[in-house]
Amino acid sequence: MRAAAGIRHRGMVAVAVLASVVTAASCGAGSGTTGSRASGSADATDSGGKNAVPRASKGSLTWEFEHIAGFNGELTDIAVLAQDDIWAVGTQFDGDRNAAHLLHYDGTRWKREPLPEALGAGLYPPLFEEIGGEALWLRPRTAEDAAAANRWAQWDGTRWSAVPNPPPGNPGDFEAAGPNDIWAQSGERTAEHWDGTRWTSTRLPYDTSDLAVVGPGDVWAVGRRSTGPGTELGDDQSYSQPASMHWDGTSWKSVRTPQGRFEEPLPPEPSAGLLQVIALGNGEVRAYGVHTFNHGEVENEPADQSIQLRWDGSKWVEQEPAPGGCARRTPVGSEDEGLFLNGNWYVTDDGRCVKIQRHRLPQPTGARKGSNQSLWLKEIHRVPGTDEWLGAGHVQVNQSGDPFSAPVVVRLKRGG
Repeated sequence: MRAAAGIRHRGMVAVAVLASVVTAASCGAGSGTTGSRASGSADATDSGGKNAVPRASKGSLTWEFEHIAGFNGELTDIAVLAQDDIWAVGTQFDGDRNAAHLLHYDGTRWKREPLPEALGAGLYPPLFEEIGGEALWLRPRTAEDAAAANRWAQWDGTRWSAVPNPPPGNPGDFEAAGPNDIWAQSGERTAEHWDGTRWTSTRLPYDTSDLAVVGPGDVWAVGRRSTGPGTELGDDQSYSQPASMHWDGTSWKSVRTPQGRFEEPLPPEPSAGLLQVIALGNGEVRAYGVHTFNHGEVENEPADQSIQLRWDGSKWVEQEPAPGGCARRTPVGSEDEGLFLNGNWYVTDDGRCVKIQRHRLPQPTGARKGSNQSLWLKEIHRVPGTDEWLGAGHVQVNQSGDPFSAPVVVRLKRGG
């Protein structure tokens, strides 16, 4: 699913490393919305009512609570079809067994609903995929068997039913430019395309980690290559290099991509590759990756290097580094004023780096005054037709004897 601004990637972006929950204590919050109005990564923790980052006033950004769910767990995905049609995937922590369900907001209240019967059983919470307009698909993240992998559900604004032609197998990245133009990654070297009638498989030139759809006949894929310039070290050693590929409406073609190379002496088992490719709302394409090696084998190791590229229309060039805490972060959403970055950071179009603030949980949720709290967002999403943004995730509350995880939906509040 792509956010309205054109960014959505499962393995990065709003996806955070999950904090462990020591107990299954319920947060005890009600099911109504909170905050001023009725999305990966964690921000800094705080305690005693003071945030780790001082709160600014003018020009500040703050995540305010839109909804605090009444169970111990987390929200793992959100889909915003309209102001009065919002869906979230919730997981309730229940000892060794976590139970997934849906939450739906109809413009009046949040209601808990079971997973659709049309959805195949899976080991993990399902994922939303928005298919243009008002169409919403729900897919199993990891199916227990092949038959379940091919059972997807769709929401038509009134009810859930089975998707008649889901992509074959259990695809990785899934990108939809519209209901008749869908791309799905199937394995490292295969892409599936839906044209409104059938799925067609195409072979990718190199191992692929991510896809991005810019528009019809304009699709990018990134990953790594193990052959060609810069990959041979001798003595049967290899040096994988970043790779990028472009679909021009007819075929996939490899695109020249900057190589990585550590200074001599080379660290053990060096490798470079691209992990993510994103299309911003203005059509600009960016790619992100890492240049690393097998750590712990030699002294005086070099530092890993981040790869941040931008397509200038004819070639890949290095991105201008963002300032301060935004320097090594990747976008999770874009708008005219700037970019949302992972870790609850924001870089403005004039180059300022801003930490997005957030509130502490109200004490009736069970969070004590001196507790340490951190906000982890798994997904952010723009509300269609507005400049409003919602995020979904959880607040991790660490406190003596009674830690818990509060599932939350947050709304962005902009300072004056």
